[in-house]
Amino acid sequence: MNVRSATAFHASTGGKVYRVAEVETQRDGGVLTITLNRPDVLNAFDSAMHAAFKEALGEAGDPDVRAVVLTGVGRGFCVGQDLNEFKEVAGDIGGRLRSTYNPNVRALRALEKPVIAAVNGPAAGAGLSLACACDLRLAATSASFVPAFVRIGLVPDTGATYFIARLLGYSRAFEWLCSGRALSAADAHAWGLVAEVVGDGRLLARAADVAATLAALPTRAIGLTKRLLERAGLSSLEDQLELEADLQTEAAQSADFKEGVAAFLEKREPRFSGR
Repeated sequence: MNVRSATAFHASTGGKVYRVAEVETQRDGGVLTITLNRPDVLNAFDSAMHAAFKEALGEAGDPDVRAVVLTGVGRGFCVGQDLNEFKEVAGDIGGRLRSTYNPNVRALRALEKPVIAAVNGPAAGAGLSLACACDLRLAATSASFVPAFVRIGLVPDTGATYFIARLLGYSRAFEWLCSGRALSAADAHAWGLVAEVVGDGRLLARAADVAATLAALPTRAIGLTKRLLERAGLSSLEDQLELEADLQTEAAQSADFKEGVAAFLEKREPRFSGR
């Protein structure tokens, strides 16, 4: 396990001081798990955590990483901004977004590999936005989804309006984001916000299984599919057809395409390398 920390908090035991990382990463084969680790504040983001998360996303860009799981330690997935940083004065919140949350959302979306959010508790505010920025969401039974922005007189940020409108449609997104009400895991599943709800004690194991399955697939084709889906809501049919043709040409040059064809002809299971 790697620990990612800038100015982590400390715990003192037996006269020794141990530094605890705000973000931890762990690899298991081609799967990288990124764990937000400020459980005392339900994994709310402060400046140090932003820096640690940026570093973890950099690690996720390694070509040997073929799937990513994002989760949190303790009772929460992530409740967004740590408002303790706003005790004195909020300052230029737009500037904060541009320098911290927004670059990390871009880096997350730029990963041309599957990214799974394993939502183990409340996902609120920018934490909800991050979960919705992932490709797939699995939720523990006790998870909840809370667009908390309106509750403190703010607008949704960190990509919330972009991702949630795409996931739910305008009308439902408007009603939910403007109400600020919590959505249970069961309701989130019924709405199509999450793919699956599992028991609290089984979430990480299930996320690992799903990630391992995706990591065994042709990563390049998945990355190109993500690119197509990003454009689908903005393109005309003619433009989308042309983009599909361009990216299919690119996919056909991959080693995984050659392996997939060979395996089909030889009537065996393919062994994809992600290349």
